[in-house]
Amino acid sequence: MADCARALMAGSGLETVDARALMAHVLGVNRAWLIAHGDDPLSPEAAARFDELAARRRAGEPVAYLVGEREFMGHRLQVSPDVLIPRPETELLVETALACVAGRAAPALLDLGTGSGAIAISLALARPDARVRATDLSAGALAVARANARRLDADVEFLHGDWLDALNPAQPAAIYDAIVANPPYIADGDRHLAEGDLRFEPRGALTDGADGLQALRAIAAGAGCWLKPGGWLWLEHGWDQAAAVRALLAGAGLSGVESRRDLAGIERISGGYL
Repeated sequence: MADCARALMAGSGLETVDARALMAHVLGVNRAWLIAHGDDPLSPEAAARFDELAARRRAGEPVAYLVGEREFMGHRLQVSPDVLIPRPETELLVETALACVAGRAAPALLDLGTGSGAIAISLALARPDARVRATDLSAGALAVARANARRLDADVEFLHGDWLDALNPAQPAAIYDAIVANPPYIADGDRHLAEGDLRFEPRGALTDGADGLQALRAIAAGAGCWLKPGGWLWLEHGWDQAAAVRALLAGAGLSGVESRRDLAGIERISGGYL
């Protein structure tokens, strides 16, 4: 008798949520269908494919890479090992930037180090009138981001380059209403880099290879000349970096510097305005 989905998931050695995600991906169905049809027999091909993915998950590969997508701000984004997997806590960065430009018509928004495009695409979809640009040094990441923008019909201009260096120096300065970034902020040698999903994610999107503040320093120091008067800079950072990032922002001449906490109560982002 052919295996059924319920039996394969139960014997996979995976957390239930992971097993369901992999099985739904293999069968091309949603969770509700899977629950209703869990006892239906599977084809040998589907069973073999599930077993393969389950083995890779047991070895530590992130579910998002195995199924090729992750939800962020209600949007299904394609992901690959070229990009950091979007995290729910980064939604605070998007929500805060949107609130800061809520009263501005056709705001100009910039996302630095866009990765999968999660932040920039979410901004563009929430504010169709905005002019959204996004930069990344990784050509592979930009390919993923562009594909996501096309699939979700998000109007984002993508630029290749390192943080603010991707911008055209011949363009007029002081053109952005808000600049946001979720740069690498884990210190080199942090034990978490060798644990869990982080082992499989692009190292350059996780750590600066130094103290975890290099990219944050560069962005804070250079963003001011690209902000309009009253324009905001918001940066995501590590759980213990809020005070250091506030000092960087204040040192760069920004006003109203503050940090905001995510749903876990962690100071997740810090920002200020010109």
